[in-house]
Amino acid sequence: MSLWLCLRFPLLPLQCQTLDETQPVAVLEQQRVVCANDCASSLGVRAGMATASVRALAQDLPLQLLARNRNSEQHCLQQLCCWAYGITPRLYTWQEDCLQLEIGSCLNLHRGLNTLLSGIQRTLQVRGYRVDAGLGPTPKAAWLLSFHDDGCDTQHPEAWQERIGTLPLALLHTFPKAVAALERAGLRRFADILTLPEAALTRRCGQAFVHYLRQVTGREADLEPDYQPPQQFSDQYWFGYEVKTTAELLPAIEQLLQSLCGFLRQTQLQSSRIDWQLLAVDRQTQNLQVRSSSRHSDWATWYQLTRLQLDQLKLHTGIEGLVLECRELLTGHSVGIDLFSPRNQREPLHALLDRLRSRLGLQAIATIGCRDEHLPELALHVGTEPGEAPTHAPTGTHRPFWLLPEPLPLPHRHGGELYWGGRLQLVGGPERIEDHWWQQPVSRDYFIARGHGGQYYWLFHERRERRWYLHGLFA
Repeated sequence: MSLWLCLRFPLLPLQCQTLDETQPVAVLEQQRVVCANDCASSLGVRAGMATASVRALAQDLPLQLLARNRNSEQHCLQQLCCWAYGITPRLYTWQEDCLQLEIGSCLNLHRGLNTLLSGIQRTLQVRGYRVDAGLGPTPKAAWLLSFHDDGCDTQHPEAWQERIGTLPLALLHTFPKAVAALERAGLRRFADILTLPEAALTRRCGQAFVHYLRQVTGREADLEPDYQPPQQFSDQYWFGYEVKTTAELLPAIEQLLQSLCGFLRQTQLQSSRIDWQLLAVDRQTQNLQVRSSSRHSDWATWYQLTRLQLDQLKLHTGIEGLVLECRELLTGHSVGIDLFSPRNQREPLHALLDRLRSRLGLQAIATIGCRDEHLPELALHVGTEPGEAPTHAPTGTHRPFWLLPEPLPLPHRHGGELYWGGRLQLVGGPERIEDHWWQQPVSRDYFIARGHGGQYYWLFHERRERRWYLHGLFA
């Protein structure tokens, strides 16, 4: 059976901008109050009041009036969608302040309805959002029930029509003329019209109104396009107070990272870089970039790397918000582990390098690798960026690890013998390398030579110059 959960955020215009409860705060649109925090509500501030009335109620108290920011509201809804995508893949935003989630198909995954609802309520409370929830067999029924005091009654879900019947028709603000006509006839609640003949309602209220009621009761399909995950992840956390130490940031960081990694697992993606923005009370930001040499979706690893950088960070001023962004979303890949003793494994090398970079800086650790170049001096690559140096090496060749900064010419000796601290004997080769024909042509024959003391050297004969050079030493 289809079961929908509507999450309605009545204070979204306020909570998407601030969670401050230390002073009265109200959000205005066209010089009218849209919503206010508890501190302002205790003074008597109500939705629809004019600005002058609000200032009169506040008197000498520090009053903060914010202009409504609809872009910020939609951004918050999209962030909430990223979080809710970890609950169900069937969801969408509705109106200006609602999420509609189809949860009937995933109750077993979340161990039952009560467990799922408790987890959702707990998470939204930690995020600082006030939410009114409704549970119904259709999206529009769930939305209407979010206005009922018992909209999430899990004991008697079959009585949803009775609960809707007690709600006022004034909730249907998209049909003001139809509602006004019904109220003039003495019909003020849903129970007054749900049993009326559709033909009579159509004549009085119009086809669109009856179509809406049919969607509420499930007699007609209510189809909306499902939410599609974005190409980037973004989430934020508002504290509602001034944070003065980095240790106070850690619970919010853990929550945001769990949200990110839950999203990555749901979308089967991974990342090798995350970006933090610390939002100060003076509207300034401090940026923190955390990188990993391998892409993954493990929140504990990101948490450890973030803590290492936070230990070295000085807060310029108090922090009131935290933003986590992940712009590099890559296709996930599985990592093989020992089936029998994964806990006994030593720390992987890439994890050690990530910790050192986070503590000492990116430039402190260099990696060595090989590139697709024919000339040996160009093939060897040293880099400091995580994941920058490829690890593949030429196959079928025997080359030294240690190359000289520049090839050194070997002195000529009588009889054509080669010398470098003693007589050299060629024991391997040749390997011909020809390249850069479009610039300065290079043609070399490489050989392995053994010295008088048993040391092995890497030599080449420059065919165009007819000279011998020492290029590397074997360990």
